[in-house]
Amino acid sequence: MKRIVSIQDISCLGKCSLTVALPIISAMGVECSIIPTAVLSTHTMFQNFTCKDLTDQIGPIAAHWKAEKLGFDAIYTGYLASKEQIGDVCAFFDQFKTDKNLIVVDPVMADNGKLYPAFGVDFPAEMAKVCAKADLIVPNLTEASLLTGLPYKTEYDEDYIRQMLQALAKLGPRYVALTGVSFEEGKLGVMYYDQQTGQYGSYFAEHLPASFHGTGDVFASTCVGALMRGKSLGDALALAADYTVECIRATLSSADHAWYGVDFEAAIPYLVDRLR
Repeated sequence: MKRIVSIQDISCLGKCSLTVALPIISAMGVECSIIPTAVLSTHTMFQNFTCKDLTDQIGPIAAHWKAEKLGFDAIYTGYLASKEQIGDVCAFFDQFKTDKNLIVVDPVMADNGKLYPAFGVDFPAEMAKVCAKADLIVPNLTEASLLTGLPYKTEYDEDYIRQMLQALAKLGPRYVALTGVSFEEGKLGVMYYDQQTGQYGSYFAEHLPASFHGTGDVFASTCVGALMRGKSLGDALALAADYTVECIRATLSSADHAWYGVDFEAAIPYLVDRLR
């Protein structure tokens, strides 16, 4: 069985980060170890949430694992609680990166044209250091704009997306997948780029008329799990897009659905069936 480690926060209520990554990756038949970067009472879209920073635990956990001679087939990072954690996460990459494993970075920090409230304007430059050590990064359009300095646009063409992908690749990763891309009404998906071969690809699924917190975590977690199951990058991204749509569909079909997250649990049978 493949083993990954996911480095991101635990939001005790509100479906995102590790409370999404751990069950989804496990359901895909992949072992998921964790390093929590912080414990939050809820995710950050709630008011007055509590947060316990765990920066001081990242180094000791890494040292213990190294002493135990443990290794991972993939390292997957999501929400990092502060810029102070950047150095520790980069050091973890240096300690556990091998020629055979994969580093996947979801640079969770922004959406809809602006940074999340917890981050200052200097945070994107710090996140770029994490992206530089990755094999694959999966930013949304806002995060890509902040990482590259290119303008954030809600209306664009394929040439602009290709320019964005090339600028992201210059940060260091071989593979870049830009999420939340749409070239036609009713379709939403991902466009990706392999800077080693110069090849582009894309996949678009149905764009449902709803937006929920945590869908980016669902997407990234599914992509990592699919890669560990031997899927190509294109197939892994397609599965991640389709499963995210199914999660939104399941949420909308529930009369008492919550605004703060998707019912990804109800769609897990769909995900498992797609892996058979």
